[in-house]
Amino acid sequence: MISTAIDITRVSRVVGYKVKPANFSQVTPYLPQRIAVLGEANTANQSGLDVTPYEFINATEVAAKYGYGSPLHQIARILRPKSGNPLGGIPTVCYPQTSSGSATAGVYKLGVTVATAVTANVTHYLKINGRDNVDGAFYAVNLAIGDTAGDVRDKIVDAINAVLSAPVTAAENSTDVDITTKWEGATAILDVEVITNGNAAGVVYAETSNTDGTGVVDISDALDAFAENWNTLVINPYGSAQFSTLEAFNGIPDPESPTGRYAAENFMPFMAFYGSALSDKDDVIAITNASGRRTQVTNVVCPAPASKGFPWEAAANMVMTVAPIAQNSPHLDNSAKQYPDMPVPSDENIGDFSSYSARDFMVKKGGSTVNLTGGKYTVQDCVTTYAPDGDTTPKFRFVRDLIVDWNVAFNSLLIMRRDIQDKAIVPNNTPARVSGTVSPKAVKQLFTSLVTDLSELALIADPAYSEDSLQVGINETNTARMDIFLSNKRTSTAHVVSTDAAVDYNFTT
Repeated sequence: MISTAIDITRVSRVVGYKVKPANFSQVTPYLPQRIAVLGEANTANQSGLDVTPYEFINATEVAAKYGYGSPLHQIARILRPKSGNPLGGIPTVCYPQTSSGSATAGVYKLGVTVATAVTANVTHYLKINGRDNVDGAFYAVNLAIGDTAGDVRDKIVDAINAVLSAPVTAAENSTDVDITTKWEGATAILDVEVITNGNAAGVVYAETSNTDGTGVVDISDALDAFAENWNTLVINPYGSAQFSTLEAFNGIPDPESPTGRYAAENFMPFMAFYGSALSDKDDVIAITNASGRRTQVTNVVCPAPASKGFPWEAAANMVMTVAPIAQNSPHLDNSAKQYPDMPVPSDENIGDFSSYSARDFMVKKGGSTVNLTGGKYTVQDCVTTYAPDGDTTPKFRFVRDLIVDWNVAFNSLLIMRRDIQDKAIVPNNTPARVSGTVSPKAVKQLFTSLVTDLSELALIADPAYSEDSLQVGINETNTARMDIFLSNKRTSTAHVVSTDAAVDYNFTT
């Protein structure tokens, strides 16, 4: 039957028109990316905190809900900057955590002394975790001749508290200024310095004490809230403290018995990005190449060597280099892309990351790498911790390769759900006058077309190999089951380019 707009039993004169959804696309769609952001709300926002996942389109929404300067807000301002919108329509979703009951904030005590009075009209700047400003609002301390130590402390307090998006608050405490994180937990770690630009004007600044926050959050409820949503890229602000929880939930693509989000009946895996300021290669691989990490494909280090920024800022920056490419051109990777908004060390010394041999060493041990060019961290390699002993070409090393695999899976699942599942199975070459039927031959044609599309999109190579491997059949013991087998060869990325040039003198007379 060509049209069912008017029921076949109707005979009285009538005209009918019906609209139904269809898919006329001639190319394979890419897997839509979705970014999940874990993180804590500020202490002031903890009471009655709504932990329901919250999709946001700008950082102000996150600040209003979870607090200005909270880890969630800091991540949001990088993902959704005030100028430009690199992520476009990629969903960004907060999965907030409540602080543990015994959590404490981080507190940095800045000592301020003046021998007699300030000797010059100067402006000093505070740097809080590598930043002297947030979105153009500077921590500027304007001093005047004759100011006392108390005046200086008051001006520091005012300078900090005037920056709405600051991660801290400030209060005078005797001869110190107490600088306190707006949230509580083990992530509340502060670094503070004062920039005098060579003119201290008689003021002496010193660290009296620096106490890290305490308290580990529970992310299990947030992970359960992923439910049927395919969150592809997860920002983990908690670092190694949550590695095992993330790995157990995400699972592994074991060829015989995949687990977690890699399980066949629930294939929606993710990669979790965490930041690191470590600059020594041995310190990096002590984390990435720990025995429990080598066969895992979940965690991705986002290095910002020697940076004083918060680690989750590095994770957000790396995701900003990955997500648009994964969304629009997954045959490419994020090599040579720069972090858009990450504090760098003032002396530009990034330790072992300056050495190619050290970077090569770290990649082989499951560590991503960057270098520093033009005052920005530039991605060299983006890898998971997957580095099994004895495997010289680990199949799940590069983030880009996993994204390719997921695209193949996504399109295969589309075909299975849209064109095969719940259809009546008919033998090959059997004409059917009704819709809603499928045959093994028809399934083979669908997957053959898929192979062609994936090859033309440079996601897989050697389509003839894939077509030859394709097997489709009705299961022998369960006739309501269609079995399909398909092999594919991923394309690769030209990370290493090697040229030999032969030279000699010109002996021609």
